[in-house]
Amino acid sequence: MPATEKQTEILIVGGGLGGIAAALAALDAGRSVIMTEQYDWLGGQLTSQAVPPDEHSWVEQMAITVRYRALRDGIRDYYRRHYPLTERSRTWRELNPGAGWVSRLCHEPRVAVAVIDAMLAPYRASRRLEILQPYGPVGAEVEGDRVRAVRLTHRDEETEITVAASFVIDATETGDLLPLTGTEFVTGFEAQSETGEPSAPSEAQPLNMQAVSICFAVDHVDGDHTIDKPANYDFWRAYHPSFWGDRLLSWRAPHPRTLEIVERSFTPNPDDDPLLVNADQRLSPGDTNLWTFRRIAARRNFVEGTYDSDITLVNWPMIDYFEGPVFGVSEEEAQRHLAGADELSRAVFYWMQTEAPRSDGGTGFPGLRLRGDITGTQHGLAQAPYIREARRIKAAYTVVEQDLSLAVRGDKGAVRYRDTVGVGMYRIDLHPSTGGDTYIDVGSCPFEIPLGTLLPQRMTNLLPAGKNIGTTHITNGCYRLHPVEWNIGEAAGALAAFCLDRSLPSQAVRERDDRLEDYQATLERAGVELRWPEIAGY
Repeated sequence: MPATEKQTEILIVGGGLGGIAAALAALDAGRSVIMTEQYDWLGGQLTSQAVPPDEHSWVEQMAITVRYRALRDGIRDYYRRHYPLTERSRTWRELNPGAGWVSRLCHEPRVAVAVIDAMLAPYRASRRLEILQPYGPVGAEVEGDRVRAVRLTHRDEETEITVAASFVIDATETGDLLPLTGTEFVTGFEAQSETGEPSAPSEAQPLNMQAVSICFAVDHVDGDHTIDKPANYDFWRAYHPSFWGDRLLSWRAPHPRTLEIVERSFTPNPDDDPLLVNADQRLSPGDTNLWTFRRIAARRNFVEGTYDSDITLVNWPMIDYFEGPVFGVSEEEAQRHLAGADELSRAVFYWMQTEAPRSDGGTGFPGLRLRGDITGTQHGLAQAPYIREARRIKAAYTVVEQDLSLAVRGDKGAVRYRDTVGVGMYRIDLHPSTGGDTYIDVGSCPFEIPLGTLLPQRMTNLLPAGKNIGTTHITNGCYRLHPVEWNIGEAAGALAAFCLDRSLPSQAVRERDDRLEDYQATLERAGVELRWPEIAGY
């Protein structure tokens, strides 16, 4: 296999939201960066996984970083510059192109790709940023407690690149560098005796992880667009998890918060007014009609005739695959489960086209079409599986449920950390898992991100930048969403640059107040909010 060697100051493995944010922070601090990505698009869960942003209710006003806000504003500006919006939608300050109920900014993934590419373009032009794509990690060279280099291979060709770096950031979706570098990590459920968490099991369950989902986009037009019956369709058609209340291929499913079995509807192309959609999860989950729940293009936002149909993103309960984990097992077993997730999504789509109940009493929606052009694939599904849970470092500090649970903390609010590097907010939202568990949904308080969660207990130049930080299986459920992952990435990139400027190992920053305060000041100057505001009178 032809091999190449490269050298950089900071190597970022993974081009998802955390990796992009880490790169921007490090580059703005004057450092050189090589970033890798195994899929065709940068952006991770926002693009190649095709998931509209899950964000807190106050996202338009506060509690996201300046760079993340620039991403959101850039997406809206892209639509205003390049899409034939109606005048009413064009002047809508909080434009929601898809008018989906899950988020105030539901959009086509390719638009986010364009904005991300534009944000990185100046650094690529100056050659301070090099992006190796599509490359993924397969090995590492480690000297003591330091990673010296990471070995990468091309996804489609027999080429190999080894990149040596002073700091290495693991921004992969499943914490791939942790086992390759010998970094201590955990997976799945921790035991309650270890964490004290009210929602944890009595014994550790390292292979009990949240479901993965392979999402897909659809529209609905005249004609019969039914795909060939998937080979595994009969298996999934009869599949009936014990806690589901019905077959998986059904509009009926447990309500995540109450576990009551509820029936959702599915009505393509309702003639609704997109400007009346109020995507506030405090008021309603918005999933009564699954068509509008994660809709990413609302045709009434655009000049008549632009779209033949709305486009909606299928990331619904019935495509959650929890038959087994996609990492932490043999490569053969992991690939079998990834194939199973793909098969489930195709079975769900075929069921929707042929057997799904309609409100008029009939069955099937043959006018549904897979929109692989929207997700950037020939096969019609998203490029990458939606990963909700990763390997997690054994960290200097691990956030536990008691730190932020509303039931535990009450009016005190979440624990405030001396070493905060950002903020976030989302319920502890855990999907069904590979151990056969149903949803876990716990109310949480607005929380901070402690620096200790980014620091491995031993490795001195390896940092996480995604779902691989020091959370538990439980608290990962609220630290895994789009703006929090971005904030984590910014903090990691800024920390690597800060340590390089001062020739420090990463742990040294947290050990002394003066260093920590200097580092936190660099984050604040870059527009990272370290604490939630004190709000009185509500």
